[in-house]
Amino acid sequence: MTRPINILTLATLFPNAAAPNFGIFVERQTAELASRPEANVTVVNPIGIPLWPLSKFEQYQPLTNLVDHEEWRGLNVHRPRFTLIPKFGGASNPRRIAAAILPLVKRLHAETPFDVIDAEFFYPDGAAAMRLAAALDIPFTIKARGADIHHWGGDQQCREQILQAAEKASRLLAVSEALKQDMVELGMDGSKISVHYTGIDQDKFKPIDRSAAKQKLNIDGPLLITAGALIARKNQDLVIRALASIPDAQLMLAGKGEEEQNYRALAKQLGIADRVRFLGSVPHDELPHLTAAADISILVSKSEGLANAWVEALACGTPVIISEAGGARELVASPDAGRVVDQDVEAIVDAIKAILVQSPKQDLVRKSVAHFSWRNNGDQLLAIFQKVSGQI
Repeated sequence: MTRPINILTLATLFPNAAAPNFGIFVERQTAELASRPEANVTVVNPIGIPLWPLSKFEQYQPLTNLVDHEEWRGLNVHRPRFTLIPKFGGASNPRRIAAAILPLVKRLHAETPFDVIDAEFFYPDGAAAMRLAAALDIPFTIKARGADIHHWGGDQQCREQILQAAEKASRLLAVSEALKQDMVELGMDGSKISVHYTGIDQDKFKPIDRSAAKQKLNIDGPLLITAGALIARKNQDLVIRALASIPDAQLMLAGKGEEEQNYRALAKQLGIADRVRFLGSVPHDELPHLTAAADISILVSKSEGLANAWVEALACGTPVIISEAGGARELVASPDAGRVVDQDVEAIVDAIKAILVQSPKQDLVRKSVAHFSWRNNGDQLLAIFQKVSGQI
């Protein structure tokens, strides 16, 4: 019998005690892979902390208290530190990450040799993995998720490293066909790229009695939800503005971020502050109930790969209103699933009204993502690693 593949998963975005929802989709994918007898997985989650006195800032204090090594929800996770240069260190992040974690990786490799390095984001993870793979003389793969291509690919210094890593990687993954095309346009070899859709727990994200759920939330009229970090790229301000034209509707914002105060001020300015609920960072186990209670999920981002929030909403039987970004049309293939709209308030308002007038049946909405599961996600990922490592 072939021995299990030893996989080093490198992920700068991964949950921790200070931010348990941070990169939870990476955790779910990794947990599914680690559950297979054919795979042994070690997670290395580099933690960036700036030098003193910046390290004294409030946002970095919880990170300094994280343990270096732990079993996190059944996963073997190492959290080595690297020196972060806020705002200006993007181009040098891969080099600094690789230099900081290489001693740990070499020690782990000496104890139990790794067969492959799995970089969970194209940048900086992919460019750092390229350096580690060269030092260990093993293959590596890189997964693209959206902003790692759309944002960092627009910076010349970072783009050069992205393309170099893409050329040297044994296999590339993309979360949607649309993102794969963006990668090809950036200069990558399309024949090396596999589309690897996200997974979802269909037993957690499922339709419920929407009327009863809204009643428990003390909501009588239409309920809208936007799930995601409150950042400019997610365009939640457009949803808040659209709400002003939908009488009696309420909006839940599930997430936190740097734009929260601006969004609160906007809701107050529009006179709808009493109809906008800022929920903060919602524990992932509580998100299914909120999403299934909503009549519509709206996320009209400037860019996406294939947003997990889209898939989660559809699995709950909640139609979506999303922007022409990433794999939007790979999900919304019929009116039952929702609408793909311009990043425009009037277009969002029209789509909300159309769906509320003729709300699709929850089971029909759910069918649009019936093929999404963590099992399928894990099957495909395991096959890729087996091929890259030479086992098949």
